Amino acid sequence: MSAPTRLDRPARSICADIRHLPQRLTGAQIVVRALEELGVDCVFGIPGGAILPVYDPLLESSRVRHVLVRHEQGAGHAAAGYAQATGKVGVCMATSGPGATNLVTPIADAQMDSVPIVAITGQVGRGLIGTDAFQEADICGITMPITKHNFLVTDPEDIAQTIAEAFHIASSGRPGAVLVDIPKDVLQATATFSWPPATYLPGFRPVTKPHAKQIRAAAEMINSATAPVLYVGGGVIKADAAQELRELAELTGFPVVTTLMALGAFPDGHPQHYGMPGMHGAVAAVAALQRSDLLITLGARFDDRVTGHAASFAPNARVIHADIDPAEIGKNRHVDVPIVGDCKSTIRALVAAIADERTHTPSPDISSWRASLDEIRADYPLAYDRPADGTLSPQLVIEAVGRAAGPDAIYVSGVGQHQMWAAHFIGFEKPRTWLNSGGLGTMGYAVPAALGAKIGAPQKEVWAIDGDGCFQMTNQELATAAIEGVPIKVALINNGNLGMVKQLQAIHYDGRFSQIDLATHSRRIPDFVKLADALGCVALRCEREEDVDAVIAQARAITDRPVVIDFVVSDDALVWPMIAAGASNDHIMAARGVRPFFDEEPI
Repeated sequence: MSAPTRLDRPARSICADIRHLPQRLTGAQIVVRALEELGVDCVFGIPGGAILPVYDPLLESSRVRHVLVRHEQGAGHAAAGYAQATGKVGVCMATSGPGATNLVTPIADAQMDSVPIVAITGQVGRGLIGTDAFQEADICGITMPITKHNFLVTDPEDIAQTIAEAFHIASSGRPGAVLVDIPKDVLQATATFSWPPATYLPGFRPVTKPHAKQIRAAAEMINSATAPVLYVGGGVIKADAAQELRELAELTGFPVVTTLMALGAFPDGHPQHYGMPGMHGAVAAVAALQRSDLLITLGARFDDRVTGHAASFAPNARVIHADIDPAEIGKNRHVDVPIVGDCKSTIRALVAAIADERTHTPSPDISSWRASLDEIRADYPLAYDRPADGTLSPQLVIEAVGRAAGPDAIYVSGVGQHQMWAAHFIGFEKPRTWLNSGGLGTMGYAVPAALGAKIGAPQKEVWAIDGDGCFQMTNQELATAAIEGVPIKVALINNGNLGMVKQLQAIHYDGRFSQIDLATHSRRIPDFVKLADALGCVALRCEREEDVDAVIAQARAITDRPVVIDFVVSDDALVWPMIAAGASNDHIMAARGVRPFFDEEPI
């Protein structure tokens, strides 16, 4: 058994160290002091009875900003947006019972997408736990399946250590969500505070350095492949390994595909990038995986939206799978060379090993492979048709936003058709410029996540690309943004329907449309311009193609308040390409009425 370790901290002056001598503080004061020492600059939350003791010392903190959201779900998504934009741990706070349970969806969302957040919740007093007391909920039990770890703190002496450990767990290894639940009487009791605390996590030792033997095996396999693909997932962004990925790609010349969570990890404009694979992926990206003889999988997890019918996915490919989470390797696909390690360290090691391998073995000739993919990319470009009735094209709107704001902006998407159009028609050239709910597919993510992203990266222009269905779930956080002076911009793709549900009903249910009309077109309920104005935003509306660029420019010129543009778009536009859920990727359709690509040109 190893001895307790101490968290690293920067060297401090003698005067600065005086404040780190042991002090007697309340548990609530310790919570705030621990957040300060961990470098937290913002907490998203709502006070309530059980967490109220923390809000008194928080009032006096000069280092931690509290953002009062309108719903706890908004607090959780804002913390996730902050974390995704900055790479730091996002923090949210809620009271017991319904306050804590309202965090369940954003906690699950963050955990699915490997986003480091720490949720701090109040709990009823220790003597009331288990009595069905007012606003009691077993939030640790509720969130056990959807957190990386959670804590119930029953001794005020453990608060500082627990919060330090929570941040360490959330941010190291595969990032994720951690919950710390603290009873009210523990927050009110006094304890000794000193920093840094001793931490003891004997079962938590993430492997970050890849094994040299596996790296050599991977390099040998790479050097014998004739149809290889770099299959890149969000782990590359989490590891800040975009530069290393580009070095590997340019060293090998291999095609690159980036999943929905990895957009921006490799420049969209690079000639080796063939797009996003999966259910609504680019035909060239899907073809690259299906026809490959070697998948070099980096920080991706072979999820069902990429693989489709798993047994028919990339049938002739051997697999190198590098991931920091050993549980992902071999979970959904047999792996020939497993590599457990951080993507940055792994890619660096692969670059060195491949370069060494090529000193005595010729590099493979993949020119015909690249040429075939180039031909597919040229034959099946991402494109869209203007609506026949002259209404506004949603794809055109999103493309215009991306063109105007450029590759340095941060784009935060809701879930549905607009999410897929944003993934396709905005050019992502840099990491941490695309935020979305990938694994859980949470409607309502965009507005609060954009709020968090803008607070974390205030120098960046932040656009929420949202649908009228998603927007109506969390638009109240625009009031938060207005009051807090956070000038996010919302491109509201208003097609009057639950668009993706309508698309699925059109294709799979013979156009029998059930419960998808939101009435935001036919009756303008709600009127989004009036709603946005009431929430403290500048509100604009655009219904004609000739006005799109001017309205976007008008929104971009406003930097002191949130802006909402109600883009009233066609309600008939569909997302293409498409693979039916659970179907083989061989059955990808580039557009409605077009035969599946692989029916025309089988593997």
